[in-house]
Amino acid sequence: MAFAAFATTTAPGVEATPRKKSPIALFLLLPGILYLVLFFITPLFSLLLTSFQAPMVDGDVGQFSYAFKWENYVQVISDYWPHILRSFGYALCATVLALAISYPLAYFIGVKARRWPLLQSLMLVMVIAPFFISFLLRTLAWKQLLSDESFVITSLKALSLMAPDAHFTGTAGAVIFGLTYNFIPFMTLPLYTTLERLDVRYLEAGNDLYANPFQVFRKVTIPLSMPGIVAGTLLTFIPAAGDYINASRDFLGGPDTQMVGNVIEANFLVLLNYPAAAALSIILMSVILVMVLFYVKRSGTEDLL
Repeated sequence: MAFAAFATTTAPGVEATPRKKSPIALFLLLPGILYLVLFFITPLFSLLLTSFQAPMVDGDVGQFSYAFKWENYVQVISDYWPHILRSFGYALCATVLALAISYPLAYFIGVKARRWPLLQSLMLVMVIAPFFISFLLRTLAWKQLLSDESFVITSLKALSLMAPDAHFTGTAGAVIFGLTYNFIPFMTLPLYTTLERLDVRYLEAGNDLYANPFQVFRKVTIPLSMPGIVAGTLLTFIPAAGDYINASRDFLGGPDTQMVGNVIEANFLVLLNYPAAAALSIILMSVILVMVLFYVKRSGTEDLL
């Protein structure tokens, strides 16, 4: 054993020969690299080029030529800044509400229900079950449930909780409600994953040190579950900011609730203004990226990136 250890030790003053990188590892990475290049980098580069296009002088509607027209960004910000602010405002409200609903639910499933595995599994299935139904169908169902003639709205009006001529669909509250409902599983599952691994002995230690339940929750539970909170808020906020289904007039939204996703859809499919749609997409992606980096940096969870 001593001879083997001596034989594998590099002599002083002699540099160790670096190992050659195996081509097998590079070969295994090749499919993933090609996938990223074809389906992420290439479309992103094409989107960036489209955002600088200019209309052709003698062309028809929807015909553009490649140019460096940076004024497209100034134009879309000037025209659609209310939609941009509204998108982030709705997404922020939906994220906060989803966190307020999901954290107690995830805490009960991950911590309190450990002694009842069957109940824990049943509640997890109930959280995941909405994924088995189309996003569009779920939102359309809520449109019917919250329409003026529905049992819910008529009951609220009968109890004088709503004005007789008031509407719920087509309002900001309906859009935020739809965003919150549709993205609650994205908030609950990361929180459950973190809380399920929580060592309850830390909570018992806090109680033994004469901390009240609120202090234990604030000083112990919240810091230990911070990775799940950050992951859940990101998985909720990012898709909610770009959502265009809930705010659509055909679903829960109205003329005054349009988000930036609806504007991108209209410019791309109806107005055929591809540079404006591309510029809005780049702006939305850039703002979200900056906000995510700042949020993760301030929360001290850089390892999630």
